[in-house]
Amino acid sequence: MRYLLAALALAVLVGIGWWLIADTADPDQQSVTKAAAFRAPEDDDMAGYAKVTGPRPMQFPEDHGAHPDYRIEWWYFTGNLATAQGRPFGFELTFFRFAMAPSMPPRASDWATRQMWVANFAVSDIKPERFRFFKRSQRGAVGLAGAQTHPVRVWLDDWQVRAQSVDSLFPARLQAEQEGVGIDLHLSSAKPLVLQGDAGYSRKSADPGNASYYYSYTRLQAQGTLSLEGESYPVSGTAWMDREWSSSVLAADQAGWDWLSLQLDDGRDLMLYRLRRRDGSADPHSAGTVIGKRGESQHLTAADFTLTPLRYWRSEATGVSYPVTWRVQVPSQHLEFDVEARMPNQELDLRVRYWEGAVSVVGENISGRGYLELTGYGSEDQPGAPADG
Repeated sequence: MRYLLAALALAVLVGIGWWLIADTADPDQQSVTKAAAFRAPEDDDMAGYAKVTGPRPMQFPEDHGAHPDYRIEWWYFTGNLATAQGRPFGFELTFFRFAMAPSMPPRASDWATRQMWVANFAVSDIKPERFRFFKRSQRGAVGLAGAQTHPVRVWLDDWQVRAQSVDSLFPARLQAEQEGVGIDLHLSSAKPLVLQGDAGYSRKSADPGNASYYYSYTRLQAQGTLSLEGESYPVSGTAWMDREWSSSVLAADQAGWDWLSLQLDDGRDLMLYRLRRRDGSADPHSAGTVIGKRGESQHLTAADFTLTPLRYWRSEATGVSYPVTWRVQVPSQHLEFDVEARMPNQELDLRVRYWEGAVSVVGENISGRGYLELTGYGSEDQPGAPADG
């Protein structure tokens, strides 16, 4: 669940202006203030866009593709890999689509478009604690970036996920490479997709329009190669895919969120997110899902679980502190364990700054791997916490 991150990136792109439609300018030369990135859009900015207001039937493979009438959309892949000798890695590859206008004004150029695409790619080299991350952006025109179905393919330049059959997303091939850092992975799903929230309708605040359509593939088997510093490593492991689209941002009193995707060694998977208000308290629209060994799922409300930060890490690069160790409690599932960052420095300092990285599950008679995302820390609305607190 990456709603705030996408909302922040969208705010940044709105600040860029109409470079896509006018097919001029370079988006990487633009910037917006931190406060502007956190500001919710005015109602007039929502006019003309499709809105998420309640459950609707999902259709596949069509919903694996783009939904251009909504403002924001993303395909999120994270995972934990290792070589046969046990050298561990984490990875993230994300594709975002942003609509810059609800409709396309007349333009003669083939380069003109109202859609912008952004992709983030990161590799965590766990043992030496090296973190590499990259960002790309492209206009959704002349084949530079986009999404299709039959077969499913989502791409930005040569970064891509591509289905291996016409009618289903998995098995698929996931590829990205930049500056000698790369992944080339074959992904297959060990469980069916999970519709998050109410049949895929995931509310984020009291306003029913602050919501997304949201589904996940919670246990993907990954095998392939990971490249780093001129070396290529055969790797295998597990991955997770999150998929959302929407038009609204979070409520004005919400500052960020803490999100976990966990694959437990007993075969269960767990997704939890704690929406944080500006005063630091948990929003009642925080939620989660427990996925059983055979893929059966159970929705969790904010009252069904507790996330408690235990230890913070402060970034030397940005001065922001992030909670990188957590106590997780889900009483109905008899679950209590800690989630620990596999390495502390997994901060992506891009146009939108956030922490996302590989984590371990540590508890009595329970273990596992997963990913943690932390957004909204270090902003004017959410002051940084003390280091190693």
